[in-house]
Amino acid sequence: MGGTFDPIHYGHLVAAEGARYQFRLDKVVFIPAGRPPHKTAQEISPARHRIMMTLLALQSNPHFTFSSVEVERPGPSYTVDTVHEMRRCFPGAELYFITGADAVLEILSWYRVEELLSLCYFVAATRPGYRLENLQQCLGGLPGHLLQRIYTMEVPALAISSTDIRRRVREGRPIKYLLPEAVERYIYRVGLYRDGAVPAEPLLAATPCRAADGREEETL
Repeated sequence: MGGTFDPIHYGHLVAAEGARYQFRLDKVVFIPAGRPPHKTAQEISPARHRIMMTLLALQSNPHFTFSSVEVERPGPSYTVDTVHEMRRCFPGAELYFITGADAVLEILSWYRVEELLSLCYFVAATRPGYRLENLQQCLGGLPGHLLQRIYTMEVPALAISSTDIRRRVREGRPIKYLLPEAVERYIYRVGLYRDGAVPAEPLLAATPCRAADGREEETL
């Protein structure tokens, strides 16, 4: 599952668990974005904080794991490179890339998109009431055999957004029940998302790849 996770919230976790069940996935690997080509460095929090929040959020689910492959790779983060790395780490596995429908709307502009869709299936998580015709219209330029590799999945919890959480913190409004309690505590303790504040260093040492139950895994 890819995303900036700035911060990770219950919408991400519900989407990941829903996809795991619906598509019978053995595990879901959360991959915080490194340097997305469509965002500037000022628009996202430092990778070390996004890594820590992601690790904290995954602790209770043994089917969730983590990889820092994108944040460790220099230069812009292209999904096709990440999927190639996942195929190397999980040879013979059938891969599904889980992301938001809003991101998939822009997929035709993604780097080497046809190659990407030949390497994995896409799961576009949508909010309740999302107009699927918008997605279908935007994807109309794809060849039929590649279009068939994109699935949609409605996720009620996706009404939660990272943008809204960051705004709430800046405005002093509550974020409880929008994201795991451990992530909420981390945000407040290091001072993330406050105007003019310089976040403290992460409170724990992040490992490149750790299973949600704490077991060390091979770095992806």
